[in-house]
Amino acid sequence: MSPRPPMPLPYGWFVVSYSDELAVGQSRPVHYFGRELVLFRTESGKPVLLDAYCPHLGAHLGYGINESSGQGGRIEGETIVCPFHSWKFNAEGFCTEIPYAKNIPPKIQDKQCLVSYPVVEDNQQIYAWYHPEGVAPLWDVESLEEANSDDWAPLQRFEWTINTSCQEMAENGADAAHFRYVHQTATLPQSELTYTDHISLGIQRADMETPRGTVKGAITSKGIGPGQSYTRFEGIAQTFLMGNVVPIDEGKVQVRFAFTQPKVDGEAVSGGVNAAIIRDICKQLDEDMPIWEHKIYRPQPVLCDGDGPIAKFRKWYSQFYVEPFATS
Repeated sequence: MSPRPPMPLPYGWFVVSYSDELAVGQSRPVHYFGRELVLFRTESGKPVLLDAYCPHLGAHLGYGINESSGQGGRIEGETIVCPFHSWKFNAEGFCTEIPYAKNIPPKIQDKQCLVSYPVVEDNQQIYAWYHPEGVAPLWDVESLEEANSDDWAPLQRFEWTINTSCQEMAENGADAAHFRYVHQTATLPQSELTYTDHISLGIQRADMETPRGTVKGAITSKGIGPGQSYTRFEGIAQTFLMGNVVPIDEGKVQVRFAFTQPKVDGEAVSGGVNAAIIRDICKQLDEDMPIWEHKIYRPQPVLCDGDGPIAKFRKWYSQFYVEPFATS
């Protein structure tokens, strides 16, 4: 028996690409949710995510030699063309044309033959809705002013692939004690954590002593389902972090951190306290990685009175699983 049995995949909105990574007319293969997928942008600029394998003879729509579209099948109008026999598929996963046939086979005519995932483009990112049973989105992606305003600096982006699960990563926010012993913080963070519907919210005071006195500060973290989250650092410096995790499969995730700060006199500012915040946040994730990658998940952990609201977090998180799963 494996010491780390796989955890199920949660459902929700997940970032599958940054917007500037997918040009008009481009397609490429991606692997998320334990599935082979093809991501492409139509000629009208619409991002699309489909299951990858052609229903004809099983070619992967994300692999082919087409100079016009990059790595995958070429894009014609609002369709992707299979690299093998040029069958065309629209954004809804319907076959719209077979160039050498008089008719589309009845088995797939006017029927969805490739799973199409709901997609939203916002915050300079492309989000896809995943639900193992194909249920339509149950909440919206939250649009974030800091990521969409010219008054904020270009995103500074960092990325990791980690052998863990979405839930294990998210549980860190409820585990106050580990900050002292893994990240060597001077004190345990005192956060007000609430869990309501699909939203988690953490608010922590972050006052700082300076030669001119105390500067009031706060760290506000919000999770929208299991895939979208952001943190605002306010006080002596302002930094905004979008921290998004997407399951590659049941034992591996991709993590994207994107930081930005308000511009000063119309210009992005580098260095200083904001740069130190970014370095420290990335350092903390690097410190967590070996623990995540080698720990097991205990459904019924032995908790003490100094632990954070881990049981409460797990009860909240359990709503994102279709199949019952022991979370506490």
